[in-house]
Parts: sequence; structure tokens; C-alpha cells
Amino acid sequence: MSDFRIKTYPVGQIGTNCYILYRESLQEAIIVDPGAQGGYLVEKCKELGVTPKAIFLTHGHFDHILGVDEVKVLYPDIKIYAGEHEKMTLMDPSINLTGGFGGAYTLLPDVFLKDGESITLSGINFQVIHTPGHTRGSICFFIADEEVLISGDTLFLESLGRTDFPMGDQSLIIRSIKEKLFVLPEDTLVYPGHGDKTTIGHELVYNPVALYRE
Repeated sequence: MSDFRIKTYPVGQIGTNCYILYRESLQEAIIVDPGAQGGYLVEKCKELGVTPKAIFLTHGHFDHILGVDEVKVLYPDIKIYAGEHEKMTLMDPSINLTGGFGGAYTLLPDVFLKDGESITLSGINFQVIHTPGHTRGSICFFIADEEVLISGDTLFLESLGRTDFPMGDQSLIIRSIKEKLFVLPEDTLVYPGHGDKTTIGHELVYNPVALYRE
């Protein structure tokens, strides 16, 4: 039986799903999208008996990044990972939308991840999938051996990410979902940036993208 675990914590003004991923045997964790309440998330790690080793960002919007600094204060050596095409979003408050939500904020990750890259941290192997559309550099994280996808704001339960923000592109997000996510195994559990989890198989039937014809 797998000792892989994933815990969901909605945080911030609009209930962004932050995820804590870990293997019980290693007692190390990856924090995905700490959009707010960094101290709260660290306390949750302590309750789970795990130490945060990295922060993964699916994209750079305010509601996914504003808790990073609070985690960094408590764990100064923790590294931040983001998609290689997301630097402009993270470094420009007019694009990451922080200017309208508590003051301008910029963030420079330690590691930029490439499409198709495989990275193993804390005993978990992640495949990086570049899914532009919601933002230019949005990425998803696929954990093949656990059949889990962290989809950020690209794919939701019976929906998809909005594209009316700066750098958004509706045709790109549809292509990303159809060509890069809908090809994953149908049993894959999808953990989105907002709302309830779903599966690829469910979305192939009920998501409007599945019916879209270019």
C-alpha cells in the first residue's frame, strides 16, 4: 500500500486550494500554491509530522503566491519552484494581480521548471506539464505512480480556468487541456486550484472542453 498522502487546505480570500504532499515514511513535504496563511500551513505540516522541503507554484496569481514569504521566514532554506515561462507574471504586480489585493508583490523562484521535466523531491516523482492559457507559464504536476494531477487553475471540476486576466488566452487553455491533460489515464485524480477534486475520466464526459470543436 502506498504511503503517499495529499492534504487540501483552502486558504485566502477566494478559497485557493493549497496542497501538502508527502510520504509518511520520509516525513518530508512539498507545499503547493501557498496562496495565504503561510504560518497556518506550516502548523498543519507540524501536525502531520512532516517538514516542508519545497514550494511548488502552478502559476503566479496573487491567490496562489501570497503565503510564500511567511513559509520562507520559518524555513529560510526552502526552495521555490515555478514554470520557466512564468517569470514575467511573478515579477509584475499588474500581471500577478497583487496590486489590487493588499499591495504590489513580486516573487523570484529559485528553480524554473521546463515542460516535460521530471523531478523527484521528498520521495515523490513529479512530471511537469506546461499548460499555458490561464497564464503564460501555468504548469500542472503529474504524479504518475499515484495517478494524481495537481492542475492549478487550468482544469476544474466540469470547468476550466478563466482567461480574461492579463496574459490569458482561451484558445491556448483549451488546447492545453485537450492535448496535455485529457491524454492522461482516465483514473487520474485531479486536484484543482479551486473547488472539488475530479478525475480525467469524469472531465472527458462532463467538461465543456471535451465538447469544444475548433
